[in-house]
Amino acid sequence: MYKAFLFIVILTLCNKGFTQIPPGYYNAAENLSGEPLRTALYNIINDHSVKDYTALWGYFQTTDNNGGIVWDMYTDNPPGSATYTYNFGSDQCGNYTSEGDCFNREHSFPKSWFNDDLPMYSDLFHLYPTDGWVNGKRGNYPYGEVNSPTYTSSNGSKLGANIYPGYSGTVFEPIDAYKGDFARTYFYMVTRYKNVSSTWASDMLTGDNLSGWAKTMLISWDALDPVSQKEIDRNNAVYAIQGNRNPFIDMPSWIDWIWGPTASVSVMGKSQLSMYNVDGLLRVNNISSKQVWLNIVNMLGTTVKEIPIQQGENIVELNFPKGVYIATSAIEGRVYTLKFVR
Repeated sequence: MYKAFLFIVILTLCNKGFTQIPPGYYNAAENLSGEPLRTALYNIINDHSVKDYTALWGYFQTTDNNGGIVWDMYTDNPPGSATYTYNFGSDQCGNYTSEGDCFNREHSFPKSWFNDDLPMYSDLFHLYPTDGWVNGKRGNYPYGEVNSPTYTSSNGSKLGANIYPGYSGTVFEPIDAYKGDFARTYFYMVTRYKNVSSTWASDMLTGDNLSGWAKTMLISWDALDPVSQKEIDRNNAVYAIQGNRNPFIDMPSWIDWIWGPTASVSVMGKSQLSMYNVDGLLRVNNISSKQVWLNIVNMLGTTVKEIPIQQGENIVELNFPKGVYIATSAIEGRVYTLKFVR
């Protein structure tokens, strides 16, 4: 099965109708990529209104309200009915002895990694209401991917040895429906706190940034689970509370332009090319009069295909292993890119 992703002219900011991005909010990030883009975003989002940790119980009623019940990504079951549901206020932890007892405040980016310091400790962008028992099982383990779990929650979240290349320790794997949510949370954290994150301790971090294995895994999670209306609504709700936004929900393409294989390119000029991934074929429409080259790389930056693109519509077969890829082409100084799942 193939997932189609709409073509994006990267770094051309568009204020989507269903978001509430203030006019001019990201102006300082235009036409940037790589570390300059991450720095620009840091300067935009770094001065948020810090809230008291105890106030989060009330804020969750705005940020994580699923039709009157707590939206818990560790026990929610999007395809069907959740085994447990929680009411705001009455079901707060407290003590618990098993899954389903109560919900608490989960630091999805574990607080021990940053030594329980503020403002990270109460930053709503990485704090979620979750089942207390499952939260306790997750502990401060990194996120990862698990084949042989030692523990599985009611919705299929798993604890066990990591199988993602580059790290073999114990990890916690959320369900596929929420992997993108947590990935974009982590990209936010290493951007919002890039000035202090070099002092943090985690196997998912190196210096002030993500470690190699964590970066490639989270890029894949972002592609496999695109931004949902839940995230858009939550982004707007947290913005109303804290006064800053998660830019990787507003503009998920920035993930590739900071951490992906296209992080070192720049853009400018007039749009002359479009790309779509439909039914296992990459369709590239070149409206210029020039032949250009299309380069397709995997998440490690290795080229898997490089072919010429003629004027008009070109059909590119995706005859390489399943995974997440980025297709890139350039015409007259402008770079075009598409992230897609094979």
